[in-house]
Amino acid sequence: MIISRRVILSRTGLSRAISTRASGILSSVGISAKDEIPGVYDGQWKDTCRVRTASPEELHEALEKTRAAYKDFRDVPAPRRGEILRQIREALSLKREELGALISLEMGKIRTEGVGEVQEFVDICDYGVGLSRMMNGRVVASERPGHSILEVPNPLGVVGVLSAFNFPVAVYGWNLALSLAAGNATIWKPSPTTPLCSIAVTSIIARVLEANDVPGAVASLVTGGKDIGEALVQSRDVELVSFTGSEHVGRIVGRNVMSRFGKSILELGGNNASIIMPDADLSLAVPAVFFGAAGTAGQRCTSTRRLYLHRAIAPEFLERLQKLYGSVVPGDPLVDGTLLGPLHTRAACDVYDKAVQHLRSTGAEILIGGKRYHKAPLDSGNFVEPTIAFPKSVDHSEHIWKTETFAPILNAAIFDDLEQAIEWNNAVPQGLSSSLWTRDLRNLGKWIGPSGSDTGIVNVNVGTSGAEIGAAFGGNKVCVGRESGGDAWKQYVRWSACTINFSDEAPLAQGVNFST
Repeated sequence: MIISRRVILSRTGLSRAISTRASGILSSVGISAKDEIPGVYDGQWKDTCRVRTASPEELHEALEKTRAAYKDFRDVPAPRRGEILRQIREALSLKREELGALISLEMGKIRTEGVGEVQEFVDICDYGVGLSRMMNGRVVASERPGHSILEVPNPLGVVGVLSAFNFPVAVYGWNLALSLAAGNATIWKPSPTTPLCSIAVTSIIARVLEANDVPGAVASLVTGGKDIGEALVQSRDVELVSFTGSEHVGRIVGRNVMSRFGKSILELGGNNASIIMPDADLSLAVPAVFFGAAGTAGQRCTSTRRLYLHRAIAPEFLERLQKLYGSVVPGDPLVDGTLLGPLHTRAACDVYDKAVQHLRSTGAEILIGGKRYHKAPLDSGNFVEPTIAFPKSVDHSEHIWKTETFAPILNAAIFDDLEQAIEWNNAVPQGLSSSLWTRDLRNLGKWIGPSGSDTGIVNVNVGTSGAEIGAAFGGNKVCVGRESGGDAWKQYVRWSACTINFSDEAPLAQGVNFST
């Protein structure tokens, strides 16, 4: 049984002997647990030692090769790029179960979520295939006779993707599919704690690119730590940086990219709220809040962190929710039926402990949870109890409410009218996802309208967590830009306004006369 999530491989070699099952999962995705594992790919795999960080020289070389690959790839017709995406989709689909197991092994999320994450990559490839024939510009009417104005999208350049541990495959997929469809090259710097997922995925993509005589550096990979991320963010050879991570690091990334006038997509904090109205269908709302708060052990950007209950239904809702919390049994994330796996690292457990301690010290009532699991064999792992707390006050300037804690802690409060709940929902610095549970059309209209939720994802009778790829994914306030579906692709291209004169005269705009 897996009872902790540890880095399997290190710079100096195996950090511990791995189980036969773990070795089997690695083997199924083409990774040997015995041999050295290359952690840099720019069209060729670099013989690095056990997934060590890339050297500055290797990063520089990878960036050069990625830039050169972009210059070749940008002239490939978009539908042809879509065909390559279709082949990547097929190759990923064939390894969906194996990659899902690897995600579970390395990140710690339960297997069904790991498989679902790979499916998300498959889905965005499907989206990208269609998009490759629909990345249209516009024809704009000109005020001058015999003129037309075209808005034309062209490939942007090199896209740097800095992904986080909690979705070690899907977030890269969102970016790669749109970037490749747009004619860009991509360089991926994954989380230093989930390098194996990135190596397995890149190996699959590399084989497809090779089969199509496309330079492998169209989808480069550099594993490493802070130094590699900083160098990539600061490089003028990277036109767009897509970063997923903490607000603190996101501010640094944003400043550095802006200082060189680059473009950035920042998917940062998600201090997400669910609001339960008195007319809500509790048979739907309670399980949704349970998944939103406890699913992935509270380690999704869209996890439910805040729960606002109308006074009329609060006792019943909490009774039902606590029953679900009490029924969850932590266990091996690779075993079917497990709903609660471990936190990703020991440091995450410390964050959980400090948050619970702060809640207790400020007078919050802990309804359920609030401790690590101390009984064997869970005591040697990163398992914590999903927690529901009632803070003493509902002052959103306080740390309890305004700070995202990346752990399964749900803070609850009681409201009397929807306007109050919306005010609370909007009172925090984060603005990623939110959810309203109601059957009243008037509430729905207010919630999604100008006086409603200010988040990027505004759901009704759907939880805060678990977005589909068809719509753009992203938030407002501390989040910048959008990924995945919708109009997100427009960030991955360079736009040109082209005025064309097909007349025999050359009049100036606005009727300006500059003739002698």
